[in-house]
Amino acid sequence: MKTYRIGVIGLGQRIAHVLAAMKDVGWDLRVAGYADPAPIGLPILEAAGIDPGRAFADEADLLGAGPFDLVMIGSPNHLHLPHLLAAFGAGYPIFAEKPIVRTPQESHQLAAILANGQTPPLHIGLVMRSMPIVREVIARVDSGALGQVISIDATEHLPAEHGGYLARNWRRRQDWGGSYLLDKVCHDFDIFSRIVGARAERVASFGGRRIFTPERAVEPRVYEDGSQAFVMADPGWAGSNDAFQSDMDVTDHQVALVEYANGVRLSFHSNTLSGLQERRWYIAGTKATLIADLVRNRLMIRGALDRGRPERIDYGGRTEDNHNGADQAMALDLLAALEGRAPFPVTAQDSLEAGLTVMAIDQAMAEGRLVECGPIWAVYDAASGAAR
Repeated sequence: MKTYRIGVIGLGQRIAHVLAAMKDVGWDLRVAGYADPAPIGLPILEAAGIDPGRAFADEADLLGAGPFDLVMIGSPNHLHLPHLLAAFGAGYPIFAEKPIVRTPQESHQLAAILANGQTPPLHIGLVMRSMPIVREVIARVDSGALGQVISIDATEHLPAEHGGYLARNWRRRQDWGGSYLLDKVCHDFDIFSRIVGARAERVASFGGRRIFTPERAVEPRVYEDGSQAFVMADPGWAGSNDAFQSDMDVTDHQVALVEYANGVRLSFHSNTLSGLQERRWYIAGTKATLIADLVRNRLMIRGALDRGRPERIDYGGRTEDNHNGADQAMALDLLAALEGRAPFPVTAQDSLEAGLTVMAIDQAMAEGRLVECGPIWAVYDAASGAAR
């Protein structure tokens, strides 16, 4: 088996978990080194038995120590574009964490670069595309089992500790991470576009910060068993000690409405302090309705005119991070793509379009108006040279 020589730009917690998953599924890998002034992911690699290799001064120093079979980018979102540009210049295959970039301007710049066809292979960590339950959802829609998709209701409600982590982690700041929705649910909006088969045409959104605020700093911070709340997870690079007193400027709850170009309508609701954790897609079609429970890893489907019990599939394999084996599945997909056995399940262009959809939603929220997406796609298509 080939040993993959890997260089890491941005050794954060997430990319370290991906490397651990790669080892879990049998990759023969050697991390040659990393470029990161604050490598928060080192303990995760140590726990996984992975030698992090040499610490390089910066990404240029690292890339100059090639060749690499794979360059992995796990830096905060505001550094994705410069790190991608550096990696493009080196010419090695790339895996980059989502979201691919953080702003419309970065999206247009990257789209233009990708359009020239001269970049090395680029794979984006939209990990939900690799989940077996998500693959089944897409397969059922593609097969026509649901008929014509009419509407979708979707949610992502986080438990207290996860929401508190986001309020303390670098993702709390727009200048580092972009918006809450961009970082947290670009996965979902990528898959919604895939299911719907069309781009967003009009969007509206309302949201804000009403949970993790200084005014609520006096609220109880102890679970019913006496353990401390909102402090269990390491907040990582540039972390804040207090979820309620940080310099957070992203939303902690948000709702969105999307009308797609083919008439499908979607509602989305997210909250970062929930006593009933949920990530669920309710997809209503003319023939059948499907519910994907992505926390409990269960799928249910029944025909609109059926009276018997719905079909149920329990995928099991639930994990504490609720990825439910998706990291391992993505690691296998990445290996298959590098070996030329199968395409990676999501393209860089898919990731760019999902990001721009979420950016339009955030624009609608910020400006308090309905946003028509046609001009957004026109600029993007002009940058990417697409003919639509």
